Amino acid sequence: MMKVKTIVSLFGILISAALSAQIAVKNGDVIAFLGDSITAYGNSVPAGYVNLVMSGLKANGIEAVKIPSGFGGHNSVLMLERLERHILKKKPQIMLLSCGVNDVWYGKRGVQLEDYRKNITEIVTRTQAAGIKVGIMTATMIYEAPNGNFNRRLAEYNKFLRELAAEKKCLLIDLNADLVKFIRDFKAAHPKAKGNLLTVDGVHMNTAGNELMAIGILRAFGLNDEQIAKARAAWAALPGRIGFITVRIGDIEKIMLKAAGQGKSIEEYVEDLIHQDASKN
Repeated sequence: MMKVKTIVSLFGILISAALSAQIAVKNGDVIAFLGDSITAYGNSVPAGYVNLVMSGLKANGIEAVKIPSGFGGHNSVLMLERLERHILKKKPQIMLLSCGVNDVWYGKRGVQLEDYRKNITEIVTRTQAAGIKVGIMTATMIYEAPNGNFNRRLAEYNKFLRELAAEKKCLLIDLNADLVKFIRDFKAAHPKAKGNLLTVDGVHMNTAGNELMAIGILRAFGLNDEQIAKARAAWAALPGRIGFITVRIGDIEKIMLKAAGQGKSIEEYVEDLIHQDASKN
């Protein structure tokens, strides 16, 4: 049986990694990120998940190349329409697919589950036929309320993604499960916690959410606990954001804990610190 080592990360989430697993990415590989605005933002700032994945690989001696392909508002229909020109023609070794939030969030203007199944299946089938390895990311939350109406509907879309990943032998990156677990565990441990923990608006990731996404992807690629810790050490000094304030990624966790302890949102806690500092001058 494959030996598995389990540790608790600095974020307090459970990370398990097979120490003997082979990493799915090698030097020179091109990784395409197909997605929506979450992916677009994940590439536009140093603390975005796309850039954290790439720097996390680099910290472990793997020099890969990214093809960022996230567009705001895109759903499975629009991603299928641009698959050939934005992904297949560029011939990456790996494609990571993040799709589902807009299909559900946009309601009647979104994509119904039956059509979503057809679109995603065609995206995966055509990509694999081109010799590209596919990683399927479950759709992240629509507002930080796991039992809310949007997320109950989204659960059916994610159920399909998990089944498709198993059927097509894709990498499964279950980010929705990771985010839900983090929020539930954090709020159970810190009942005074207030406001969004992983997103800026309930949907789009803040720095902590981007880091959690990147950890999930690296783990799916086969990086073990020691390698993920090395990636996080490389991220620590990178600039993240809380509202309009720039903070180091390595300080985010401490800020979250202190804010929760005082019953404040992360933004409120940082704003109070600024006001206190200003009043001293």
